Amino acid sequence: MKANHLSSSSAMVVGNTYDKYNSQNPLARFLFRNFVRCVQTLVGSVPASQILEVGCGEGYLSELLSQWKPEAGVCGVDLSEKVFDARVRHLPRVHFSVQSAYQLAFPSQSFDLVVGVEVLEHLAAPQNALAEIGRLTRRYVLLSVPREPLWRLLNMARLAYLKDLGNTPGHIQHWSSCAFVRLVGQHFTVLRVLSPLPWTMVLAERR
Repeated sequence: MKANHLSSSSAMVVGNTYDKYNSQNPLARFLFRNFVRCVQTLVGSVPASQILEVGCGEGYLSELLSQWKPEAGVCGVDLSEKVFDARVRHLPRVHFSVQSAYQLAFPSQSFDLVVGVEVLEHLAAPQNALAEIGRLTRRYVLLSVPREPLWRLLNMARLAYLKDLGNTPGHIQHWSSCAFVRLVGQHFTVLRVLSPLPWTMVLAERR
């Protein structure tokens, strides 16, 4: 599913402006498969019976999380129900709801693992979202963002978003790998960093 619209509560772009899940571009498919493998590696390295995905979009990754951790309950939240793919709405052990990353309606320390991949770059106040993620996790967090400036350069190489110098619509935060690891380290203890091209991915734990 490809989504490209604004949330009713803000000017934030909700969903994916580029359908990376179903892209027919061989290079894009290769890069995204590697991204998913890295997520699976990190998720598989930690015990988790309750998992939350913040900014779940269509629900693609929430579905994979339920497959990788079949014993776990999975919750996926996003700003608009319009982005949830109809195919995943009724998955067993996966519950989708409309919520903001800044204020999530769960008790503190409700989840063993909180996942926020490809969401922080969309947020005006990522520090606030990280604080909320820290409130909800009992132990682990898994976070990823596009790696800058490489992300923009690759967009321009495929002649995308040229008038914005390769910046994907809705990306209002931009981090190099080092800068993102430092940001995560302000809130959590960083355990492992992976760099699937062109992303930075961090597994960390609650202090």
